[in-house]
Amino acid sequence: MLRPGGRSARVQQSVHAAVHELEAEIGRSGLTVPLIASRAGVTPSTIYRRWGDLQDLLSDVAVERLRPETEPTDLGSLADDLGAWAEQFVEEMSSIVGRAYIRDALLGDPETNNASQCSVYAAVQINVMLARAAARGEDAPDVETVLDHVVAPMMYRILFRPSPLDAPYARSLVTDCLSR
Repeated sequence: MLRPGGRSARVQQSVHAAVHELEAEIGRSGLTVPLIASRAGVTPSTIYRRWGDLQDLLSDVAVERLRPETEPTDLGSLADDLGAWAEQFVEEMSSIVGRAYIRDALLGDPETNNASQCSVYAAVQINVMLARAAARGEDAPDVETVLDHVVAPMMYRILFRPSPLDAPYARSLVTDCLSR
C-alpha cells in the first residue's frame, strides 16, 4: 500500500514534472526514459520498475492530467449544470493537448486501468450533478445514460472524427439525453 506523500508520491511527482518540462522544452518525440529519469533525479530503473516503459509512463501522466481539479459548477438545474460541464469537457478534450492525453491514456498497459480511470473521472463528475438534481427534486437519468448519450458521442468524435467540436454540439447532446 502506498503512503500518501511518501517516497512513492514524491517519485511520481518528480517524474511527472520532468515529463511536462521536457515535453515543453524538446517535444514529445525527444522523450526517453533516461532523459526523464535524469531530470527527475531518479534512476532509469526506477521508472522501468514503476511504469514498465515510456508509453506506460506517458499514459500515467495523461490520466493524472485528465483528472478534474474541481467539482462541476452548480448552476441551479441539471440542464444548466450538465450543459456547462459538457461544453467544458468538449473544449478541453477536443483540443490538441486533450486529444494527445486521451491517446496516451488509451495506449498504456491495459492492466493499469488508466483508460478506465478516465471514465471513472467523468462518472464521478456526473454523479455530483445528478445528486444535486435529485436534491432539487428534478427528474434525472442515471449515470450510465449520461455516459452513453453525452460523453460517448463526444469521445467518439474526438478520437475518430477530425472535425472540430463546439459548445452547441455538446449542449445538443445534453438536451437529447435529458429529453429521453
